[in-house]
Amino acid sequence: MRRRHFFALGLGVAACAAGCGTERGVPARPREPFSVTPATDRLEGVVQALVRAGGRAGFTVSARPGRSGPATPITVTGLSVLAAAELNGRPGLLDTTTPLARLVGDVEVVVVPAHSRFKDFDEFGAHLLAQPEQTLLAGGPQGEPDHLLFGLIARGLGADTRRVDYTGYPSAVGAATALLGGRAAAAAGTLPDWRGSIRMGLVRPLAVSCASRVDGIDAPSLLESGVRVDFSDWCAAVGPSGMTEESRASALDLCETVADSAAWQATCRTRGWSSIPLAGDDFKVWLASEVGRTRAVLRDLGLLNTPGTTCWGSCGNGH
Repeated sequence: MRRRHFFALGLGVAACAAGCGTERGVPARPREPFSVTPATDRLEGVVQALVRAGGRAGFTVSARPGRSGPATPITVTGLSVLAAAELNGRPGLLDTTTPLARLVGDVEVVVVPAHSRFKDFDEFGAHLLAQPEQTLLAGGPQGEPDHLLFGLIARGLGADTRRVDYTGYPSAVGAATALLGGRAAAAAGTLPDWRGSIRMGLVRPLAVSCASRVDGIDAPSLLESGVRVDFSDWCAAVGPSGMTEESRASALDLCETVADSAAWQATCRTRGWSSIPLAGDDFKVWLASEVGRTRAVLRDLGLLNTPGTTCWGSCGNGH
């Protein structure tokens, strides 16, 4: 039986080369065609990788709606979209889509300037716990994954989350400028965004957000540091609400086949992604847990004025 678990780590996939054919020895599949679109511009690369790997595996899949006639729509969405729906009081992914599979995500990293007084995560964590309002933090836009990560860290340490002093910037460049300019004590962001600065010795990593250490990064995981957080800036494939069971099964076949394909795995290696597989009903259950965790953290950060939130599953566990 085909495994129903599937995921890969990292955003920003190489664009599809024109004229991609099927992988050698893979017969054409008489399945329905698919049209894949990104929920945000940032996810365009993931769409192109999915199209490329799916085409090589014998599926009819396009990034342009209508290019091959009527097609089953698939949207690539992610954590930032989920958080935005919560912040704006809009119906979420569970209400408006048919969940299919997690696709890819980015490991996040907490960094400090090279000459920071915080020698390791323990020192940083102790300061955040004792003086959250005097531990200036930076990252991407407010309420998005970087901010969520600091909220989860504060919760995990037992700090007063509402006192966390966080400034969001439109991009990692703005956060890096603030960090190196002394306007922040620490920053969070995706590992690809910070890897260059780490290699140049401009910043030091204190911890990575995944469950275990990352090759080439001299920093422990948050779990290893005593904070029960396993986190990534993930994205996923979803179908339209009310998707037929036949179309859902075909779309799951696409997602699972792509996850196991040589083309997809090669892209993961090229981009430095890690695979965290999850699909079908298991993904739907996980997504409900992730909605609960995100909503709870946004509320704790003072960004949602909602009553108590149920957090399905383990709120400290991202998988």
